[in-house]
Amino acid sequence: MAAQHDEPPVEISIGAGLARVDEDRHRPGSYTLVVDGTPQSHVDLDDPTHLAFEYVRRIGHAVDLLPEGPVTALHLGAGALTLPRYVEATRPGSRQQVIELEADLVALVRETLPLPRGASIRVRYGDAREVMVKLPAGLRGTVDLLIVDVFGGSQIPAHVTSLEFYTAAAEFLSPTGMLIVNSADGAGLAFARGQASTLATVFEHGVAVADPATLKGRRFGNVVLIGSPSPLPTDRMPRLYSSDPLPAKVVHGRELRDFVAGAPVVTDATAVPSPEPSRSVFGAR
Repeated sequence: MAAQHDEPPVEISIGAGLARVDEDRHRPGSYTLVVDGTPQSHVDLDDPTHLAFEYVRRIGHAVDLLPEGPVTALHLGAGALTLPRYVEATRPGSRQQVIELEADLVALVRETLPLPRGASIRVRYGDAREVMVKLPAGLRGTVDLLIVDVFGGSQIPAHVTSLEFYTAAAEFLSPTGMLIVNSADGAGLAFARGQASTLATVFEHGVAVADPATLKGRRFGNVVLIGSPSPLPTDRMPRLYSSDPLPAKVVHGRELRDFVAGAPVVTDATAVPSPEPSRSVFGAR
């Protein structure tokens, strides 16, 4: 049963801190998952195609660029299961698997924000990288959509940012599949550039998507990175991403190489977590 208007939010302890589901005061039927004071996910139970967070909309646009029809999707990181809900709403009949470290977090989400009936969404528990490499062999080479949105609190853990990790993830993609990474960075963009450099080593085709201020290092924000073994529809992307309330720029080809600017490839030996934002950036109100 969904969270009730007259009930205070339930707060639980998880590895990253405290988690709770808050009502969205501005949009009836909508809720925000807050972890350790940081808004992690937003869900509109009445309209799961409504994606409130900027970076989630950008991932949603990438999903929309796949050929029509059901897809096989693998999500690393659950949050409030916003993107699995979106895939189910826009591509009924899709087969989806989610890997999430915090079983109590998923239990909280499922209790307060129930999944659509009949949705084929399986949740596996454990470390994203460790569980991914143990997935059934039959899944390898079949995944149309692999989304990496793994956070420990407000930071991306180092072990899901390396060449070894992305190489292992790429083995699950179909020949036309996309790997989509939610990266976060601030001034200088050293972390995001390193991630783009690493993905370019694994995939022949790639793009980076972010608002211009973030791409110039003027503010902390999300950089969505997309890699694929097949050409991406870069001719359709600019119009799609520029239509958002906060328009985003699509960087690819030579411009992407300039963005990388010789950043070293990240390996297991050199990987570090993403920079931690100040509370003023993502703090819940």
